[in-house]
Amino acid sequence: MNLETTRLGQSNLHITRVGIGTAPIGSTPGWRINWGPQDESEAIRAIEAALDLGVNWIDTAPFYGWGRAEQIVGKALRGKRDRAYIFTKCGTLQDEQGGWREDLSPASIRREVEASLRNLETGYIDLYQFHDPDPNTPIEESWAAMQTLIQEGKVRYGGLSNHTIELMQRAMAIAPITSNQHQYSLLNRAIEGDVLPFSQQHKIGVLCWSPLASGFLTDGFDLESLDPRDFRRRHPYAQEPAFSRLKQLRATLQSIAQDHHKKMVDLAIAWILRQPAVTGAIIGIRNPQEALEMPGGLNWKLTHHELQTIEQALALWD
Repeated sequence: MNLETTRLGQSNLHITRVGIGTAPIGSTPGWRINWGPQDESEAIRAIEAALDLGVNWIDTAPFYGWGRAEQIVGKALRGKRDRAYIFTKCGTLQDEQGGWREDLSPASIRREVEASLRNLETGYIDLYQFHDPDPNTPIEESWAAMQTLIQEGKVRYGGLSNHTIELMQRAMAIAPITSNQHQYSLLNRAIEGDVLPFSQQHKIGVLCWSPLASGFLTDGFDLESLDPRDFRRRHPYAQEPAFSRLKQLRATLQSIAQDHHKKMVDLAIAWILRQPAVTGAIIGIRNPQEALEMPGGLNWKLTHHELQTIEQALALWD
């Protein structure tokens, strides 16, 4: 399948509008954001299936299962590194209590990039992103360290994730930002008023994480069938009265999708990608079937009436 590509920020990376997300496949019992049991061989087949469809980038992080997701990506790309851009992150480290802390000091960035290169079984990373802001290290120091990695050839481009406009502006005073990654979905629209227009103005690519709201916007989502340890059982969307309102919203979205012989997943992705500031949506996949559903929302232009209907349903959700 030949999928349309678009330029990521001002880089030379031309990416498909959807990319492979790896947080779910990185899940382990010891990681607090547990997605339930994961099958490594299924995960590798999922990545291979997405690549066969033409999807050309993978977003991962050492945070996802504390290295497990990166290791799976490395195995999946053995012998075919040239088939996908690898995007990974740094800055979020495991603490002694089983949680995590942020460290974007130059020395820590250096240690992390070397570990990620080993996990990913590659000599370079296409896009290296600061996962979350570090309150203890000036971003100017961190971003200067990123430029050193780029000069050394370990990293091709640098990006940010979950950073405020103020931090982006401070980083931009040191060197350009290729991309910033933020949560964005029908259920979480916080970036519409500031991050999206700022990024578009400054030609920074926007990568959206959790466009399917951790699965709450997928067609077969069933809260009761989730593994008892699955973090989504404790998610705010799963609590009342939010969950009842979400059921109503899902019914509206499914109705619109079914009118086009499509799925709610397709609608959620089409709705994200209608935003001119959005470059790509990161879709977490765990098996080949989920991979095959990735392109369903591409090239679907929602009508003005459909967008109005969605807005009315979202008003009740909000």
